[in-house]
Amino acid sequence: MAGDYRITTVETVRERGSWAFTVRDGDDDDLGVVLLPCDGDPPVRAWVNRCTHEAQRLHREGVGAVVRDGDVVCPKHGSSFDACAGSCDNGPAAGTDLRAVAIAVRDGTVYLTDDGVTYLYEGLPDDEGDGDDPGSTSHLRF
Repeated sequence: MAGDYRITTVETVRERGSWAFTVRDGDDDDLGVVLLPCDGDPPVRAWVNRCTHEAQRLHREGVGAVVRDGDVVCPKHGSSFDACAGSCDNGPAAGTDLRAVAIAVRDGTVYLTDDGVTYLYEGLPDDEGDGDDPGSTSHLRF
């Protein structure tokens, strides 16, 4: 990718609770990416939109992501990942980390800075559906 690409604003991510976009990686695969609010620096982080356990979407179109106490929760099995660090210490995904996508925040604006991907569009790839039921087996209720 040549240069930084303006994605959205920190304010938008915080207001919505999460924000998704699609990138293409070096293997020509389209990947959904979720921006999550973070209390650290930077104030948002970008992760590939897949739980490490069974590749379940974390952010679903029309629903967003479930973020609770600084963690994003997998809607299928309930594993929760630290929104700032991407690490999971519970459930079936314990001991794994979400795949990071490099971003930068300048003056409240979020920029894609990851040289390994190219920005395609706001929203998720078609194969990630639009809010279909993940078939939760978790004991958690949202």
